[in-house]
Amino acid sequence: MTSPIITEAVRALVDKKDLSRIEAAAAMEAIMSGAATNAQIAAFLTALRMKGETVEELIGFAQVMHQKAVRVKTRGEEVAALTGTDREMLIDTCGTGGDAAGTFNVSTATAFVVAGAGLRVAKHGNRSVSSLCGSADVVETLGINLELPPAKVARCVDEIGIGFLYAPLLHTAMKHVMAARREMG
Repeated sequence: MTSPIITEAVRALVDKKDLSRIEAAAAMEAIMSGAATNAQIAAFLTALRMKGETVEELIGFAQVMHQKAVRVKTRGEEVAALTGTDREMLIDTCGTGGDAAGTFNVSTATAFVVAGAGLRVAKHGNRSVSSLCGSADVVETLGINLELPPAKVARCVDEIGIGFLYAPLLHTAMKHVMAARREMG
């Protein structure tokens, strides 16, 4: 099943036209709801990258992702896995998901350094898609359970100052993007 919303968005992007915040949100909704095919997702991401993202487009994408994210409550505050802040300063050192330069996983190392300095860290990440190792690969090798439910991750953050937010558990709608993203490299 193809999504007419994505088809129109790809046409606009190929023509170097910016999407409005509403159009960007509609496209992201189509992708995250599973209405778009892998080919459409790849075409959309490629066309967007070639045109260049605007602030309005990014806001539209982020709004949909924020709505669909599973919430993690720490110390009574509701915190979205992708915002990384609350009243008591909760930091997320999420990486880019692959730098293609063959470097080590800087964002995960940074999370441990920051937590060791006394700031609370909600490290958000996933397995490697296009890099040598993703954050999830690193923490799993260290013996950390990736499959913790949100309440237990919050407890880790509250009690020891760091918790790992495994993207597939907190952004379940992103499963629709993974195959296209993996194939694109």
